Amino acid sequence: MITRDEFKTIAGNGIWKQNTSIAQILGLCPLLATTTNAVNGIMLSLATILVMALSGFAIASLRNLIPHEIRIPVFILIVAALVTVVDLLFNANLHELYLVLGIFIPLIVTNCIVLARVEAFAAKNPPLQSTFDGVFMGVGMLWTLGLLGAIREFLGNGTILGGIDMVFPSLHPIQVLPESYPGFLLALLPPGAFILLGCMIAWKNWMDARAAARAALTQPAPVSTAGCH
Repeated sequence: MITRDEFKTIAGNGIWKQNTSIAQILGLCPLLATTTNAVNGIMLSLATILVMALSGFAIASLRNLIPHEIRIPVFILIVAALVTVVDLLFNANLHELYLVLGIFIPLIVTNCIVLARVEAFAAKNPPLQSTFDGVFMGVGMLWTLGLLGAIREFLGNGTILGGIDMVFPSLHPIQVLPESYPGFLLALLPPGAFILLGCMIAWKNWMDARAAARAALTQPAPVSTAGCH
């Protein structure tokens, strides 16, 4: 079982405090390559969530049976098996998107986010907690890549949800800016992703500093006991 406090801690760490993209700064390779629009970032994040949740559950369930000396190769084998399943599912059901995401789905095997979490959390905690940890770490990655992709797409093409027809054929991208908008190429290139990611990191740090300042103001002032008997 998992307590409410444990659940809130795991959710808060995954979505905000230990966010893999803007707090731990992990997984920059897929982040830079796939966030040219929101759909690509969201779909790669969904694939990663599935792998992280299942690998967390599997490794937490087997952690007492895996010799410590060979744990990393065993972890990689488990993650690789799950990534192969996800890769085949994308190829069979979302083939156009599968071609767009390319090598980055198989590369989830070597994604430092996945290996870091199974080593740091799933190998030391029960299956249910490890599954939630994988889900919420993936959710933190999902909103970050989705937001970054939406901003890059808006600045670069003037649209939102470009490529949504590869997931839902009946839907089409939303043209936010006029079709005569010339586009902003830098936003679609890796340097633009670096700049925007830096802005998101600065925004998170500002939010954290503001929350810490408010918490300090609400703390009761220490009561001096000097002179009391």
